[in-house]
Amino acid sequence: MDTQYILSEYLDRAMGQAEYDKLEDGTFAGRIAACKGVIAFGATLRECEDEVRSTLEDWLLVGLKLGHTLPVVNGIDLNKEPVYEPVESV
Repeated sequence: MDTQYILSEYLDRAMGQAEYDKLEDGTFAGRIAACKGVIAFGATLRECEDEVRSTLEDWLLVGLKLGHTLPVVNGIDLNKEPVYEPVESV
């Protein structure tokens, strides 16, 4: 049985949409256009990628806590209301 973690999958798919630019000073900037406000900087591309992921994780957790409407990323919609199973089925 293959276990799926919806938040991890959401983060991975969102990271797949990240765009990076090399700045004039040799550092890097990264952003995820679908996730407004997710932008980060780093001295190296790898550092920038790590910072983008960290920023995305924080952005996602705050959005979930505050009930913000989150973008659907590659078919993953975190805005749906949870479906609860009846206690009798457990």
